[in-house]
Amino acid sequence: MKQELMACHERIKPYIHNTPIMESGHIENFLGSDLYFKCENFQRAGAFKMRGAINSVLQLSDEQREKGVITHSSGNFAQALALACRYLNVKCYVVMPHDAPAVKRNAVMVYGGDIHECSPTMESRERVSKQIMDETGATFIHPSNDMNVILGQGTAAMEFLEDHPDLDVIITPVGGGGLIAGTSLAAKHFGKEGIVVIGGEPLEADDAFRSLASGHIEGNLTINTIADGLRTQLGDITFPIIKDNVESIVRVRENEIISAMRVIWERMKIIVEPSSAVALAVLIKERPQFSGKKVGIILTGGNVDLDNLPFD
Repeated sequence: MKQELMACHERIKPYIHNTPIMESGHIENFLGSDLYFKCENFQRAGAFKMRGAINSVLQLSDEQREKGVITHSSGNFAQALALACRYLNVKCYVVMPHDAPAVKRNAVMVYGGDIHECSPTMESRERVSKQIMDETGATFIHPSNDMNVILGQGTAAMEFLEDHPDLDVIITPVGGGGLIAGTSLAAKHFGKEGIVVIGGEPLEADDAFRSLASGHIEGNLTINTIADGLRTQLGDITFPIIKDNVESIVRVRENEIISAMRVIWERMKIIVEPSSAVALAVLIKERPQFSGKKVGIILTGGNVDLDNLPFD
């Protein structure tokens, strides 16, 4: 897997940013940890998902590219895949929930994606996607449960560890599991001995937490969370990787997500979306266990609807 990650990184380098790593003395002093933020909110298309999207499209055959690709996404993977397809001149169909944030829908359209609406359920996403696949012959690319996507997302942690090889912990949000699965593989092959990967998840969409507890994939009982990018669930590819390589999943409440998001905006002066703030919310909630450790947080994206902020 180490060679696959390295080959993936070389393949996608021309199409992505090696995003900056930032620090905040104020947040460090408050939490008692050496803290580093990998700022994927500055990635192309505004989120880490560009990494997996471009890797997936680059791996297609000429025949597959000719017929186009399709995905279902609430926004960030939709944007990323549409942009990747624009770079490579491939038709991109996107199935989006009708309640997806306007800023993400607009970006998909700007990048040339062909949007098809669905209800905000996994069943509706999959049904509409299948209809379009049957009609067009387009290749389906899952936003997370795809090995090419997982490897692409893992390159963010690779870059992180190139600059900070002595990280003790990396914390990421968990939605479909592509990022944390890729991060755990990168940590295993490029991190120091003993490095651990921890996931953060909204209490209102806690399928990963319950899946690790039960030993098999659980569905979400609710998706009533402000972290719209984390309303999906684990798949049969992401779950085994997470089960074998992730230390734990920590659940956080909605007010904890909003509070962490506000801290980042106020103290770091950068824009992140609610899903991004989940990782810091974990660190704040469980700060005694991270005291004195060197902690890396992946800020996953910055695609925020500025007309619908969760704070004044």
